[in-house]
This record gives sequence, C-alpha cells and structure tokens, in this order.
Amino acid sequence: MSITRRQALIAGSAWAGASLLPGQLRAEAKQVSLAFGPVSPVYAIGMIAELKGYFKDEGLDSKLVTGNAGTFGRQTLAAGQALFAHGDASHPLQLGARGKPCKILLATEMVCSYANIVVRQDLYDSGINLVEKLADYKRPDGAKPIVAATAIGSGTWVFGTYVFEARGLGSKVNWVAGGGPNTMFPSLQTKQFDAIMAPPSWIVEVEKKGFGRTIYDTSKPGVFEKDFGGTLPVLVIYTLQDTVEQDKAMVQAYVNAIYRAMALVKATPLAEVQALVTPKYFSGIDPDAVSAELGFDKSTWAYDGVIDKAAFERGAKAWYRKGTDIPETKYEDVVDMSFLQAARAKYK
Repeated sequence: MSITRRQALIAGSAWAGASLLPGQLRAEAKQVSLAFGPVSPVYAIGMIAELKGYFKDEGLDSKLVTGNAGTFGRQTLAAGQALFAHGDASHPLQLGARGKPCKILLATEMVCSYANIVVRQDLYDSGINLVEKLADYKRPDGAKPIVAATAIGSGTWVFGTYVFEARGLGSKVNWVAGGGPNTMFPSLQTKQFDAIMAPPSWIVEVEKKGFGRTIYDTSKPGVFEKDFGGTLPVLVIYTLQDTVEQDKAMVQAYVNAIYRAMALVKATPLAEVQALVTPKYFSGIDPDAVSAELGFDKSTWAYDGVIDKAAFERGAKAWYRKGTDIPETKYEDVVDMSFLQAARAKYK
C-alpha cells in the first residue's frame, strides 16, 4: 500500500504528539505548517500566533511557508507540503473542484483589502480617476488597458474581475499576472501595466513613490458593499477534508491558536500589534504601509472568524462566474465552523 506525502505528514504529527520519552511530562509538539503568500501584513494572523507562542501553547510546532502570490498557499496545500493554508476563500473551492475537497475553518477578513485598484500616475493625472474611465482607456497601440493581478486565479484576480464585470466592463480590460511588489511596482512605473490590484500596504508605497493613485478603495465605507452586497468570507484558514477527518485534535489546536491571535489583535492598539510583527517580518517595509494594512481589518471587521450562510452566499456572486472554473458548492459541504465554535467557547 502506498502512502501519500500528506498521510505521512499527518501520521508524523500524530506520532510526535502522542509519543513520550522516559521521564517526559508532556507530549512532543506536533509538526504543522501554514502556507500563504506573499509576506504581507494581510497574512499577519499566522505570524502573530507564532510570535505570541499560541501554537506552542496548543502543543504545535508551526512553520510558516510563504511564496509570491496568494495561489502559493493553495498549490502548496494541494501538493502535500503544508497542512493548512491562508488565502482567498475561492482557493479551497477551486481545490474541491479539482478533486481535493477542503474545509474552511474560519475567516480572517470579511471586506476585501486587496480589491483596490491603482492606476498609473500619468493616467490619473490625465483624468482617469474612476473604474469606468480606466475601462474606456486605450493604450497607444489601441489595445485595451492592462490590469495586473498577483496571479490569474488569485484572490486579486477573482475580486478585480468581478468589480469590472459587475459594472458591465468585463470585456474592456486585459488581465495579466503581475506577481509581488518587486515586479508590480516597476511595471506600473514603466507603463507595462496601466493598473494593478493592490492591498493597503502597496497603495501607501505606490502613492509615496509617485507611481500611481487609487481609484477603487475598499477601505472607504460602502465601496465594497455596493458591488458585493455586504461582507463575505475573503481571506480564510482552510485545510484538506482528509486532514480534518484524520486528526481533529490537531485541527482544533490550530484553530485555537489562530483564534487567540485574532482576539489579541482586536483588543490591542494597532501600534503594539505593528511593533510585534515588524522586526521579524516587515523591517524592510514602509511603516505607514504596514500600519495601513494591519489597520484595515481593525476598521472593517469584528474579528470573530464567523462565516454564516448568508455571507457565504454573497461570495457566490464573485466565485461562481465564467472563467473562475469554480462549480457551485454548498455552504455545508465546505464550511466547518465547529472548530471555531469550540475555540470561542474555550477562550471567551
């Protein structure tokens, strides 16, 4: 009988958690990992849980595995190189469509911080200050405007394409994969891209450097709700259904740690949260950029992690469209709030 990499990971974590050496008073920490990308404050919850020791408190030895785009988490989980992933809610739905059913365990964002649209500075200066005006713009060769998401199929792509389609402008722009800030920013500056999808930290950096200006800003009250009908699960912690079935205790411990990190952020001044994560993860990033991204959720969300059926169904408008390749999925088939409920009961 062959054993998959994932089965080996789960079995190994179970063995590590259960085995005791002579004289030991407690079990060894279980080896787990969380995949996401890129290293951005939008994914700070896992970093905070690590830095505060919440994973260790729950009997886990957690590793953070990062890449260049949100799709990295999905791909790493699918390849069996991580047990949990942090990413756009469309990712576990995409995996389920490819024969790898997942469970969404909790939300870490309910208003999309990376659905913002930033245009080139020269275009903004010429009067292109609305989504509709960007869609009407023609490049010097007569081509449609080029808008960059981090990757085709990424969360920035899912939300960005929906904004244009919801306004009847979907056929008027060309989408490309732009990667992370090291490629996005220069490409905007050199006019290879006419606009980019950007989280708050990127907006601060781009505008400070004079590369571009924001024309669609979800941090402003009502902007996201107008197009999407209200809050919905944007960023989530998820895992494969096999993992849930094979080691519920490990999954519960992981959700406990993440929930404790969210509770800390909700109750802690922004400056203190920033001081916690910056030295290890964001020392080379503009402090104002880090503050903007960490502050986005504090101003838009309750930090309870809950995904109810109504919120999930609001997300359906963005997820189940031509081009996303995501078949309609029932709330009950992919969302499992039982671990979050247990964590909230334990740490209320």
